Amino acid sequence: MKHRRIPKRRAVMTGAGIAALVAAGVTFQTANASETSTVSTPHTLSIAAAGKLASTLGKDLGADAAGTYYDAKSQHLVVNVLDESAAKTVAAAGAKARIVENSLAELKSARTTLKEDATIPGTSWATDPGTNKVVVTADRTVKGAALEKLTKVVDGLGSKAELQRSQGEFKPFVAGGDAISGSGGRCSLGFNVVKGGQPYFITAGHCTEAISTWSDSSGNQIGTNEQSSFPDNDFGLVKYTANVDHPSQVDLYNGSSQAITKAGDATVGQKVTRSGSTTHVHDGTVTGLDATVNYGNGDIVNGLIQTDVCAEPGDSGGSLFSGDTAIGLTSGGSGDCTSGGETFFQPVTEALSAFGAQIG
Repeated sequence: MKHRRIPKRRAVMTGAGIAALVAAGVTFQTANASETSTVSTPHTLSIAAAGKLASTLGKDLGADAAGTYYDAKSQHLVVNVLDESAAKTVAAAGAKARIVENSLAELKSARTTLKEDATIPGTSWATDPGTNKVVVTADRTVKGAALEKLTKVVDGLGSKAELQRSQGEFKPFVAGGDAISGSGGRCSLGFNVVKGGQPYFITAGHCTEAISTWSDSSGNQIGTNEQSSFPDNDFGLVKYTANVDHPSQVDLYNGSSQAITKAGDATVGQKVTRSGSTTHVHDGTVTGLDATVNYGNGDIVNGLIQTDVCAEPGDSGGSLFSGDTAIGLTSGGSGDCTSGGETFFQPVTEALSAFGAQIG
């Protein structure tokens, strides 16, 4: 699989970035799980409060924790546990407990097996707490002996994994928010940040690996690369070299913008929004965390957020956010915004930590 860059065009583009997609066919099923008989009513929580409670319970439960996700409809935090004793702890804290079969350690072991025995271009895997399994996805390029090998490995993992197919092809796109371009390619700006009191912006690493000097949609040079990491990670830092406005906000492509005041970690079940220069603004849900994607040509990226938000070439590097919170940078995936697809995002918090930068 090749990294495709979108040729520069004269058409006016007001978006940013590089988009990568994956319409995750992950659904919150109740297979291999049962709800605890504890009668306590779960607390109604915001996504931010649910994230904090999930972190606290993860520490309290230790090895008895088996994953969490946010039920947006009921506004409950759902916590997977291995026995009734842990379920009572969860219920007492105000969350909803589910007794499941597989521990996080067992699911981690399954991921290790996949990495060792099934690192095949066109595949991805992510832990799905809704099904209490590692969901493995194979795109349309995986066929013949490769598909047979993948199927055998997944079948060998039993109840710890399941295999799904994607109709698209996993790839990073070079072409969120406003369009940025350079060296004949176009990507999307992710978020404006501050480092050492100086203005920068972050975008996808597969963009900064291909392009070193960036211009805005009018062709005015605005920045040069400072740091870049791809593959394994997918983030890049660009230093502004021009005296231009760089507000901490995301273009909503309707004449308005969303202010971004902080960065946060994604939660499975969380409603999120993506902005990019090709397909502009689309909504969706986080379906998996810590995803590994095999884009091909040896380009393997780990630790990604998996979503069912659509994206297309040119959206890469663009913004994934929830309200005023920066969540991710568009990395890659499959599909489009007509038929849908799968999309993966680089967590913003990891990029900021690596760069020593802050939203600002």
